[in-house]
Amino acid sequence: MIKKPKKTNSKNSQIYTGVLVLENKKVFKGIGIGYQGSATGEVCFNTSLTGYQEIISDPSYAGQIINFTFPHVGNVGTNKEDLESDKIWTKGVVFNSEITSPSNYRSFLHLDAWLKKNKIVGITGLDTRSLTNFIRDKGAPKGTVAYSKAGKFNISKLTNSTIKWHGLKNLDLAEKVTTLKNYVWKGFKTWKKEIGYKKNNKNLFHVVAIDYGIKKNILRYFSNLNCRVTVVSCKTSAEKILALKPSGIFLSNGPGDPAATGKYAIKIIKDLIKKNLPIFGICLGHQILALALGAKTKKMKLGHRGANHPVKNLIHDKVEITSQNHGFEVIKENLPRNIEVTHKSLFDNSIEGIKLKNKPVFSVQYHPESNPGPQDSVYLFQEFINNIKKNVKKKRS
Repeated sequence: MIKKPKKTNSKNSQIYTGVLVLENKKVFKGIGIGYQGSATGEVCFNTSLTGYQEIISDPSYAGQIINFTFPHVGNVGTNKEDLESDKIWTKGVVFNSEITSPSNYRSFLHLDAWLKKNKIVGITGLDTRSLTNFIRDKGAPKGTVAYSKAGKFNISKLTNSTIKWHGLKNLDLAEKVTTLKNYVWKGFKTWKKEIGYKKNNKNLFHVVAIDYGIKKNILRYFSNLNCRVTVVSCKTSAEKILALKPSGIFLSNGPGDPAATGKYAIKIIKDLIKKNLPIFGICLGHQILALALGAKTKKMKLGHRGANHPVKNLIHDKVEITSQNHGFEVIKENLPRNIEVTHKSLFDNSIEGIKLKNKPVFSVQYHPESNPGPQDSVYLFQEFINNIKKNVKKKRS
């Protein structure tokens, strides 16, 4: 249980052990949680009601401080299974209410202890609604979150650290979060109640996944569809990828500016497209694919982060509720003629999906692996496998 602020002799004063300092010098005070220290990053908000462990462990949040709009975070504790990455890249977390004692049969560790273990600085007791409104009005700001049990902070120093931080624009974070060594996924399928993670023993197709910050649940869905998955570093050449003899190529999610990552990734993807292999991209993979096809990207004012984003499938004229986490988007204006827009956001009409008109290549901005989130878009994995089947059949004929 997180302790409440200690009262001093003054009736109107209390000791705050946590602060959040924004680049405009605005200071939010609260109670520090997790790791004692400070961390600087872009402050964003996530509107999901559940799945905080998956959110915090998503590599796409590298360089960011997450403000959770749902007031009660930590109620189900943490476990060893709901991790999207072996290393946590999130800079910090902001909660509205103190963390209650966990109540869930899967809970292994209190969220506060888990944050400490993973060296994530956090703060609770803030008016997260006020912070969210600020972000909506002004855009995602740079910020520094700090925790000190003594409650002593050098606000001027924290402000300077915030202002001097370069921000996410023009920043390649994929090269930091990508795997250092290529590996074959263990083959576990998605989690099921009373079963857990079941091993996939069928390898009908071979998918090579380029790791820009890949989430484990994406790999699990490929296992559900009887695929063997080889995960390779984001800078692996097209020649080395093709030498693995893939049935299809997957471009993963990830953090940072797609234009910065594209300095090396665009050439690789262009070379892969020439081979007419099925390609499927998600999130950052979607943005880099668009760049490789001749489109452009830009930083969004707020970004999309949450598990309740409505997206319209323009091909099937249906609406999907999606899970999203991105701060950049593909620019709608002057799209190359060979690109067809397949999905759009019903929040702001931004592009949420594209496909190449003459090849089995497509991508979406959101997260169809749905961890956390609704499962309206899981069908996209099957569409990718269908493209692989068609391509295999075409080669045989």
